Amino acid sequence: MNPSRLELEIEELVLHGFASSDRHRVAGAMQEELSRLFVEQGVPPALSRAGSIERLDAGAFEVKPRATPEAAGAEIARAIYGGLTE
Repeated sequence: MNPSRLELEIEELVLHGFASSDRHRVAGAMQEELSRLFVEQGVPPALSRAGSIERLDAGAFEVKPRATPEAAGAEIARAIYGGLTE
């Protein structure tokens, strides 16, 4: 049995309050957490339909002061996944 393949492209992610030098660490952690969520919780119905989502508002999320870029990326991923399940 072949596993399903999902390709998710985030063209632009706008974040305020993060150092630009941390962008790759935030993105890597976000990718890792999104992958984990898709494997453990499945593909949200919004992505099961053919086509693309032009814009997704993942709402607000909280990142603790002095959080690592990795912790921030994981929190952002959970917000994105949550936005896809609504």
